[in-house]
Amino acid sequence: MEIPRWVGQLYEQVRRRKQSYLQFKGIGGAAFFADLANFCCANAVEIVKDEQGRLDKDAMLILVGRREVWLRIQNHFNLTSQQLLAIQLGKDYFQEEEQVDGR
Repeated sequence: MEIPRWVGQLYEQVRRRKQSYLQFKGIGGAAFFADLANFCCANAVEIVKDEQGRLDKDAMLILVGRREVWLRIQNHFNLTSQQLLAIQLGKDYFQEEEQVDGR
């Protein structure tokens, strides 16, 4: 299958971005990522209620946004560049998979 030129260019951007995330991972440290995971609701978004016991939608949306950031970071750590591109495009242009660390 012929890959459109723009897809190849986008793939290179995704690949470079993934490498940037991996460099960040190398300097972050376990304590940093544990704190970030907690702040970003990495495991689950809790239900937040206001003083009257009603669902606080605004607070919930903030927590969902934090978790979305955590998931993006984790995707760049754990998925291949091809998988990241497929998520971005909603398609899979690549048949061969690279290793997660880019080798």
